[in-house]
Amino acid sequence: MVCAICKVRRPRRYCPGVGGEICSICCGTEREVTVTCPLDCVYLNDARMHERFTPVPPESLPNRDIQITEEMIEEHQQLLSEIASSILRAALETPGTVDNDVQQALAALVQTYRTLQSGIYFESRPENPLAASVYQAVQQAVHRFREAERQRLGVSHTREGDVLAMLVFLQQYEYSVNDRRPRGRSFIHVLLRSYPLFAGKEAAPAPSSIILP
Repeated sequence: MVCAICKVRRPRRYCPGVGGEICSICCGTEREVTVTCPLDCVYLNDARMHERFTPVPPESLPNRDIQITEEMIEEHQQLLSEIASSILRAALETPGTVDNDVQQALAALVQTYRTLQSGIYFESRPENPLAASVYQAVQQAVHRFREAERQRLGVSHTREGDVLAMLVFLQQYEYSVNDRRPRGRSFIHVLLRSYPLFAGKEAAPAPSSIILP
C-alpha cells in the first residue's frame, strides 16, 4: 500500500480529506493546500495547537484609520458576537468556504458601512458567491440585532460606526491569523472555538473567546 497523495511513500494515517491512507509528509505539506481538511480532523487540530503565525506588521493591517479599543470591544460585545457567529454559521453551512472568502466578505462589508456612515447607501456585495453568502449572513445578523434592540428599548442605539468598528476588528483579526493556505480555515477555526454551539458534526473545540490581536 502507498500514500493516496504522493503514490510513493508508505501511509501512516487515515486522511478524511482524501478518504484514504496517506504519509505523514503529505499530511504536513498538503494540509489545507490541496486537501480540504475537515475541522474535526485530529491531525489538523494537533497542527493548530503547534501553529505559529508570522506577526503581521501593524502598517499592513487594513483600515488602520479606524481606531478600535478594548473598551469599544467590551461595550459592543453582543454586537461583535452576533456578527462573528453569523460569519461562522455561513462558513459552516456553505460548503467550500475558506478564510479567503471570509476576508473578501469582510472587506466588502467594511466598504459598505464606510459608505453608510457617510450618509450614502451603496452595497459593495462581493462577486464571489461564497463571500457573498457570508456577506448576506452578516447583513441579516445586524438587522436582527437592531430589530431586537428596537423591540426591547423602543429604539436602536447601534450606529453605523459601531457596526463598522466591529467589522474592522474582525477583519484585522482575520488578517492576523490567516495562514495563507489556499484552503486554510484557521480564522474559521478560531470562531469555532469561540462559539462551540455551532460546531455540529464538524469539530469538538474547546471554548475560548475572541481577544484583541
